[in-house]
Amino acid sequence: MQREQEYILKLNKVSKEFPGVKALSDVDLYIRKGEVHALVGENGAGKSTLMKILSGAYKKDSGSIYFEGNEVDIKSPKAAQELGISIIYQELNLVSGLTVAENIFLGRQPKKNGIILWEKMFSDTEKLFSRLGISIDAKKKVSELSIAQQQLVEIAKAVSHETKVVIMDEPTSSLTKQEINVLFSIINRLKEQNVAIIYISHRMDEIFAICDRVTVLRDGCNAGMRNIHETDRDELISMMIGRELKQKFPKRDVRIGDVCFEVDNISDGKKIHNVSFNVRRGEVLGLAGLVGSGRSETMRLIFGADRKKTGRIFFSGKEVVINKPRDAITSKIAYISEDRKGEGLLLKLPVSFNITIVAIEKIMKWLFLKIKEEEKVANEYVERLSISTPSISQRVIYLSGGNQQKVVLSKWLYSEAEVFIMDEPTRGIDVGAKFEIYSIINQLAAAGKAIIVVSSDMEEIMGISDRILVMREGEIAAEIEKEDFSQELITSYAIGGFNNER
Repeated sequence: MQREQEYILKLNKVSKEFPGVKALSDVDLYIRKGEVHALVGENGAGKSTLMKILSGAYKKDSGSIYFEGNEVDIKSPKAAQELGISIIYQELNLVSGLTVAENIFLGRQPKKNGIILWEKMFSDTEKLFSRLGISIDAKKKVSELSIAQQQLVEIAKAVSHETKVVIMDEPTSSLTKQEINVLFSIINRLKEQNVAIIYISHRMDEIFAICDRVTVLRDGCNAGMRNIHETDRDELISMMIGRELKQKFPKRDVRIGDVCFEVDNISDGKKIHNVSFNVRRGEVLGLAGLVGSGRSETMRLIFGADRKKTGRIFFSGKEVVINKPRDAITSKIAYISEDRKGEGLLLKLPVSFNITIVAIEKIMKWLFLKIKEEEKVANEYVERLSISTPSISQRVIYLSGGNQQKVVLSKWLYSEAEVFIMDEPTRGIDVGAKFEIYSIINQLAAAGKAIIVVSSDMEEIMGISDRILVMREGEIAAEIEKEDFSQELITSYAIGGFNNER
């Protein structure tokens, strides 16, 4: 009986079906007071659906939910909040024009005779921050905060509702290592206050660092539950994908050719200073560095998404003038942005349109779209890249992260690009889908394409690159050949432990 009372939240045989899709099938989940419980699984495994049921955004079709020993029916987000269940989504939900305190108490500001008690609201916010160990000015506007600070405000907002269970969806996706440590410190404080945390993440190192137990979902069903200290990374991956993943990075045996793409002294006059490098056909060039080192900014300058002040770009030995993205596309340069939802896809439009949009002129006659041709092209890439979608008319917003990224890659493959710039290509993607993305990168290399990969995942960048450039403070700090790859060496150059070496 004592063991039973430990569980603040229990889900028994919860199921949910959408038209044509069984999202959850008889799922069980048991959450104890004061624990950090990881929820893992491939994209499409049912994690989001389960969390939306718990937060009141979706209604379960069958099964039972118990909260503090009582069966409950969570009909709305307000009902979840009243119980003490809060969710922090990956996409932050703050009003940028309001202060930190206003965001935390939005819709429930302390009032007297209809007048907002501003000093009390600021004071209550400061007390809350003190309890959590957060150092942010309650009177500052959210627009002035970093992404990491906004994430902390979201957590404080959730806890301010006298929360007993906090659901965190990929909470570290935009955080640096130092910021992750701050988040973990806050999570530990919440544990001490008997708050339960459901922690959704693809990052295995974080799961083993902060979580107590883990539940694995696969294809909408329970694949198992483990105590963290009784399992390991390989077992969890095997449970997630239903098979043993014998290697993390597919082998690549490609003959690297001649230089086909060259950047000479590119700068923006602000953050990026005289960056020069080249890439050969069949080569995967990794770009490492700390967050804020200028990697993404450099790639945007090359693609024409931002305006460069100086610098020249060469493709196949000839200078190309790139002032805007369309110039880059014409020059056969593809850019897979780190923000695939904001910049890489038209989320509310179908798979077929997203695949053909960059080179849509290929399936136009006069001003008319050749629908049959579009369908043929889209189906070809869905099959070629194994995109999991009910149909090519499915809106991209409903695909998993891995399948969305495959749609982005399909778009650029259809454009017949020769140079592929990939910025954080596997961010927010599960381990099985990552392997598929790495395999596609290998196929591109084998086809003689030149590939630049920006990644903050040290293991990833060493696992897929033939050569690595390290950026620091807007400059190339080092060039490292494959035989010299090591995490220690890359980190030393990234933080300034060595002098610049090319």
